[in-house]
Amino acid sequence: MPMRSLLHSAFTSKLYVTVLVAIALGAALGLIAPEIGASLEPVGTGFISLIQMLIAPVVFCTIVTGIASAGELTAVGRVGVKALVYFEVVTTIALIAGLVVMDVFEPGRGLNADPNALQLSGAAEKYLQTSESQNWYDFLVQIIPHSVVSAFTEGNVLQVLLIAILFALAIKALGSRGEPLARGIGRVGEAVFGVVKLVMYLAPLGAFGAMAYTTGKFGLGTLTSLGSVIALFWATGIVFSLLVFGLIARLCGLRILKLYRYFKDELLITLGTSNYEVVMPQLMRKLENLGSPKRIVGLVVPSGYAFNGDGVCLYLGFASLYIAQAFNVDLSLWQQIGLLAVFMVTSKGSAGVAGAGFVILAATLSTTGAVPVVGIMLVLGIDRFLSTMRGLVSLSGQIMGSLVVARWERALDLERARAVLNGEPVVPLPDRDGSAETFPAPTADAVANTAGPS
Repeated sequence: MPMRSLLHSAFTSKLYVTVLVAIALGAALGLIAPEIGASLEPVGTGFISLIQMLIAPVVFCTIVTGIASAGELTAVGRVGVKALVYFEVVTTIALIAGLVVMDVFEPGRGLNADPNALQLSGAAEKYLQTSESQNWYDFLVQIIPHSVVSAFTEGNVLQVLLIAILFALAIKALGSRGEPLARGIGRVGEAVFGVVKLVMYLAPLGAFGAMAYTTGKFGLGTLTSLGSVIALFWATGIVFSLLVFGLIARLCGLRILKLYRYFKDELLITLGTSNYEVVMPQLMRKLENLGSPKRIVGLVVPSGYAFNGDGVCLYLGFASLYIAQAFNVDLSLWQQIGLLAVFMVTSKGSAGVAGAGFVILAATLSTTGAVPVVGIMLVLGIDRFLSTMRGLVSLSGQIMGSLVVARWERALDLERARAVLNGEPVVPLPDRDGSAETFPAPTADAVANTAGPS
């Protein structure tokens, strides 16, 4: 293949190649010219904002059309209960894994940090103030929006989820009279996904800006001084994803490495932007293409972004014991179990809160009193590097959530899933516009992905 054709293919039809190159260039720019790299923060945050503005309409349209076209409403409730059971089990495993790793490796030992010598920065104080105003039941109250419009303008996924479910139930109650309305919302959803496809052309630019900002602002100094902590957390996240999610994938009849290869675009965008929310729209589309029904994807994925933060839970166990070890605070087994129990509650109470990982950590340390809350300053400087792995692990959890529930419901098209993962052509989904649209496969000859410019 001529070089020109190869470059054209790489930079127009293979999003993962373009994003990977953009990440490398951004990292290089941030290291070579830190001031220029740090100044590119708006490029990364601008792309994230563009995608986040579309998440609410994507969630609404997907859930309404999914539930409205479903059979018995009891199935919807059954899916919700199974999803919550899965979320609770896996997040608990993540919390335990974080604690166990820290008990074994003890990277905080020897720091001999003095809590009296640390002062909360402005950012840390903001997280602490937010945590003090949070209660375990707040997410139940905050699910109810002030108005229908505010749920969309504030971008609260839980509130949009509630409105969409109620609206879908109302359409179901209309019977045949509600079918045209459901089809109309489905068409609106197709248009919204079209906008997502256009915005995704900017994904390499967003990844470039975000990576340049990260390396330019924090640089090699942070990596050198606390590199062992960062490396341990990344190693923990990778092993957790391969072992835990690998086992879950096998139970679903699939292989985890093939799943990661299929979702490589989403993983690389998360790697570049340190934000896994931006890939929600195309994640939902690709899960549907993989054989998980729209009614399950539309309910499990949005709720999973609020309740299934596996990466955040892994971080909570990790960071809390790192701070305790740095202060030479020895926590007994029962104290760690108590910490685990509190995390299981507070991690749900901060659903939808900005900087949820730090808010939950500060809230739990304040509640238990076993570890000085000022210790969050010890991990604040490296949070940007930790948040990337948090996002990757949490994204893995979102991928598996819909597949597990679909398999549990005996609704997963396993034959289609295996065909897609093996790079074999598949028939377009029946709820699309009927055009000659094909779907992505993880091979070099695969056709373009409708969820983005790849």
